[in-house]
Parts: sequence; C-alpha cells; structure tokens
Amino acid sequence: MPFSEIIGFTTDLRDPDDVDYVYYVTAHEIAHQWWAHQVIGANVQGVTMLDETFAQYSALMLMEYEYGIPQMRKFLKYELDRYLASRGGETVEEMPLALVENQDYIHYHKGAVAMYALKDYLGEDVVDKTLSRYAHDKAFQLPPYTTTYEFLDYLRQDAGTKWTPLIDDLFTRITLFDNRVVEATAKKRSDGKYDLTMKLHTGKFYADGLGKETKASVDIPIDLGVFARGKDDKEANQKVLLLEKRDIADGDSSITLVLDEAPYEVGIDPYNKLIDRISDDNRMRVTLE
Repeated sequence: MPFSEIIGFTTDLRDPDDVDYVYYVTAHEIAHQWWAHQVIGANVQGVTMLDETFAQYSALMLMEYEYGIPQMRKFLKYELDRYLASRGGETVEEMPLALVENQDYIHYHKGAVAMYALKDYLGEDVVDKTLSRYAHDKAFQLPPYTTTYEFLDYLRQDAGTKWTPLIDDLFTRITLFDNRVVEATAKKRSDGKYDLTMKLHTGKFYADGLGKETKASVDIPIDLGVFARGKDDKEANQKVLLLEKRDIADGDSSITLVLDEAPYEVGIDPYNKLIDRISDDNRMRVTLE
C-alpha cells in the first residue's frame, strides 16, 4: 500500500488526543481487499459508495474497537465538518450517497457518518450480516456488475420495514438535521441529587442538489446524553450519566431529569452520529444554580 510522507512517515502522533490517521488510513486501504478488489461496482452513479464508503465504515469500526466509543465523536465530527464545508463549494450538483458521482466529500466524509448512523440504529450485527451476505454473493462476479440499489435491497431485507425511512434518509435523500441544546441548568436537591432541565431544538430538512431545503418531520429517536466532568477535563474521559435514544418533540422542547451525580455537560446527538447542519451546538456545559 502506498502512503504519502505526511500520512505514513512524518505524522506526529505523540499527542494521545490526536486521531491516529496512520492506523485509520491503513485500515481503510486494507478494506479495499474486499470493497473494490472483490466486490466491483458497475460504472454508474453510486459506484464509489460501494468501495470508498464501505472501506470508510470498515476502518471506522476498527477505530472504535481500538480506541473506544468515547473517542469516536472526534472522528465523526471531523468527517461531518468536512462534508458540510465541502458541500457549500459544490459547482455542479450534490447527489445523494447512493447516487454519488465520484464526489469525495460525499463518499468519504458523508459516507462515514451515514454508515456509522446506520450501525447505531440497526445494530452492528444487522449491518455486518448485510455486508457479509452482499460480499459473498457479489465477490468476483462477472458483468453486469452490482450497484448501490442492489445493496440497498439487501439492507432493506435484513433491516425490515421499520427502518425503510431511515435508510432512505441516509442513502437516497440529502437529509440534514438541526438538533441543538438551547439551555441546560441544574440544581442540587436537599437529598443530594440533581434536577437537570434541558431546553432542546430538533429539526429535519431535505435538500435538493442545489441546496434548496424543505422542512421534514423528525421521525426517529435521537440520542440524549448527560455527562459528568472528567478527571482531566477531557471530553473523551467524561463519565456517561445517561445515553439513550428518545423520541424528542419536533421543534422546541424541554426535558427534566433527576440525576445522582452533578452533570457537567449535556447533548442531543452528542456524538454527532447524524448529519447535522451545525456540529458545534449539539453539546452544552451545564449551569449549576
């Protein structure tokens, strides 16, 4: 596998908080032994999803096993921010992931976030089962070659009709969320517990290839997270007090929780698993009254 000097030889990884891109790029390139070297897509729209996006996902899961789930937000946020910045510079037309036309900001950056969200909602076993079946059936096939729509047929079959809207949002539409924490306050009670109140906003939009957005309804549960302060104040070392998917009202809403420990930070989609228009407002420090 060829590497540029900056990736393979001169990258400075002495800071343990940096993303280990040498590890990641190596995993990505090894994953091409399956995605593109065995499963070969037809030369049509979406072909780079079948090799680059799937290699991204394979590498992403190795990163999760190696460094742990708390470290994943750093990588997912990086990929999300790269996608959001790049789509603003599109000169022709942004395509949905399943119809990507060799647009690297889509098949690399958006693809990584979309596949991780798919795994998070459907479960890793379901996604692995689909990829395994698909690779087994399509490896080394002769023309006509496979397409993203064949893969999505496999995925819908394994996922069931419950997840059809999510699969469409991730792969066949350009879907953007507007989830943010508006306010977070907590007060210590006489019994030593804490009352936490969070004011939240949720929103979902569909965009066309030129960026025009249409309001849609939030129809999936979204991660709600509450975190205690870490010993070294690093986000990755915060203690998780609550992390669960909840049906949160579309638009503005307020949620009150009772906690055994002092909350330090809260978040809606706190690990940036969804394609959100602004990645920085998903978390907020708690104000202790």
